[in-house]
Amino acid sequence: MDFSHLFEPYNSIVSRADYAFQRMKGEFPECIRCRPHCSDCCHAVFGLFLIEAVFLKHDFDQLCEEKKKAALKRGQDADRELMKLERTIAEFEHDPQMRTYSIGKARIRCPLLDDQNECILYSYRPVTCRVYGIPTMVQAVPRVCGKAGFKKAQAYPVFNLDGVYRELHALSTELLKGTGIKDSEKASLLFSVSKVIKTPVEELVGESPGGSAPKP
Repeated sequence: MDFSHLFEPYNSIVSRADYAFQRMKGEFPECIRCRPHCSDCCHAVFGLFLIEAVFLKHDFDQLCEEKKKAALKRGQDADRELMKLERTIAEFEHDPQMRTYSIGKARIRCPLLDDQNECILYSYRPVTCRVYGIPTMVQAVPRVCGKAGFKKAQAYPVFNLDGVYRELHALSTELLKGTGIKDSEKASLLFSVSKVIKTPVEELVGESPGGSAPKP
């Protein structure tokens, strides 16, 4: 499968995220608390759109066998924790607010975080990871890292993750169309990082909704 034609539009999104983070860091340096080996964002629960999953899997496969083996083992631990979380949020099937709250409070280690508290795919990390330390808009609600120094009474620029998610969904739809799959449900499917690194790209593209990450 050749998805190289989608790299440029995907990389454009990544570049905008990086620019937004650096701009906020320049304007509000006292509020940005991101530091080397701070791994708060690496324990947050989130899902990857198909376009992100495909490119992350490609980059993961380029790592040495030792790093891949260790990450896959950590992925098994993450999968067990995700299953526990799924059982927890199943209790809030008819309470979207509590589902979102439970997922937001969950702390599950990303399998890409090594024992030195460093991301083994830092240069290729997803958009969500790139903007974690600045104010973002998710489901029309402003959110920010709990370790950041932004004050509630003050107004700050907000990075529109909702808009980015729409773009990622559109790119995922285009990716699927390139393989002859016309299924909007698959384009909306979110994958956990642990699922992505252990699954061949061909299977990710043809994955059923059963392989999704928890959704708010």
